[in-house]
Amino acid sequence: MRDIFFKTDGFIFSLRAGGLLVRDGKVLLQKHREKEDYYIIGGHVTGMETARDALKREFREELGAEIEPVRLAAVAEAFYPWEGTPWHQICFYYQVRLEDARDMPLEGVIHGQDELGGERFDLDFCWVPLDRLKRGLNLYPPELIPVILGDREELVHFVYDEFRCPRPEQ
Repeated sequence: MRDIFFKTDGFIFSLRAGGLLVRDGKVLLQKHREKEDYYIIGGHVTGMETARDALKREFREELGAEIEPVRLAAVAEAFYPWEGTPWHQICFYYQVRLEDARDMPLEGVIHGQDELGGERFDLDFCWVPLDRLKRGLNLYPPELIPVILGDREELVHFVYDEFRCPRPEQ
C-alpha cells in the first residue's frame, strides 16, 4: 500500500503517526544530522493501515524496535513549509512503551536513515533528558512538550500553524 501522502497544486497533505517514548527521565527524539531541531519519531500511515499499526511499523523499520502504543495522547493539525512547499498534516501522537529493552540502546545517539519522496536522509535518534525540554529544546511541534512531560493527562488537540492561517472558531 502507498502512504497517505498526496500533492496538489497548492500544498502537500499527509497523515502521520508519532510515538512519545519516555523512559528513565529521557524521551527518544529524532533529528536530521545537520540540523538542531528535534521531532517526534514516526511516519506516514499507509492506505488501509491504522495509525497504531503505522507507528509500530515505523519503529520497527527505523530502529529495529518493537513498541506498543499505550494511549492516544494528542492529535495535531499542522501547517508548515518544507523545502518551499506548504504542508497540511494530520498527526496522531501516542504514548508508547518499548516491548523489549534489548531491542535498542537506551542511551546516547542511534544513527539511522529515512526516506521521503524517494530521497534518503541521515537521522539521529537521541535520548534527550526531560530537563532539556523544560529549558527550551527546539522540538517540533512545541505543543507536545507538556504532553511529554506528563503535564497533560487528557487527550490534547492542537493546531500548529507556521503560516498563521485563519481557523474556524473552536
